[in-house]
Amino acid sequence: MIAFVFPGQGSQTVGMGRAFYESSSGAKRVFEEANDALGVDLTRVMFEGPEADLALTATTQPAVLTASVAAAAACAERGLTPALVAGHSLGEYSALVVAGALHLGDAVRVVRRRGELMQAAVPVGTGAMAAIMGVGLDVVEQVCADAAKGDVVDIANVNSEQQIVIAGHRVAVERAVALARDRGGRKSVLLPVSAPFHCALMTPAAERLAAELAGVTVSDPAIPVVRNVDGGVTRKAADVVPLLLRQVASPVRWTDCVRRLAAEGATAFVEVGPGRVLTGLVKRIVDDARAVSVEDPAGLDKALAALAAA
Repeated sequence: MIAFVFPGQGSQTVGMGRAFYESSSGAKRVFEEANDALGVDLTRVMFEGPEADLALTATTQPAVLTASVAAAAACAERGLTPALVAGHSLGEYSALVVAGALHLGDAVRVVRRRGELMQAAVPVGTGAMAAIMGVGLDVVEQVCADAAKGDVVDIANVNSEQQIVIAGHRVAVERAVALARDRGGRKSVLLPVSAPFHCALMTPAAERLAAELAGVTVSDPAIPVVRNVDGGVTRKAADVVPLLLRQVASPVRWTDCVRRLAAEGATAFVEVGPGRVLTGLVKRIVDDARAVSVEDPAGLDKALAALAAA
């Protein structure tokens, strides 16, 4: 059974998706639909940059979503389709589009606004995120509790058992990084991000995003979607919006997502869209996992060959 996993913000690169745009009619339609929905030439920024423009959160989020859904369309043309889907943070929207729960036009408009709201939730420079490596979740949770001192520092991403991202007020995050080193962390580094995503400081963004999602048409997913907030499975339209709103200020429990995909029967994992970060994480989470990435036509050829040989 094949599961598609979709990347989130941070996977973007100038030029992403261009090869699929030029080689796949289905992918090209996705890019054109996204441009029409946003009323801007998103593909120009994606294909040509500059990188600084692509890195703006309100541009990055619809760009990564569009590139991912376009890659999935190219996969479908070659007969590669998923039985299960999941996405990391922003990637959950890509998963919901591919599953048929959200229309692409609605999704790109919502994530553009999501990016704006998340960026605006915290004044620039007052928030931060850091990756804590080499210690378990229980240790990082205690580190956050001890480092808070009246500020916010929360678990933001559980990417694997030994790679956990924290987010919150910069001063508290810096205290947590120092504590993690003292308590056996192999490596703890601040991340080059524009806002402290997936922590309590994002609550205002979630509240404002509710108005954007209220007007969106949602359908029952045609493919089960494993969700970030709890590793549960979304099968009904009624679950989509409430859980997307919870996701904004809640940790991305990626380890739980991947394990749930495996428990639901996934035997092969295909990272669809820009980057290969999730492919590496899947291999750390599930022993002997078959995981491949598809970010361009050459990657699709390799994925099809690898899956056929398995």
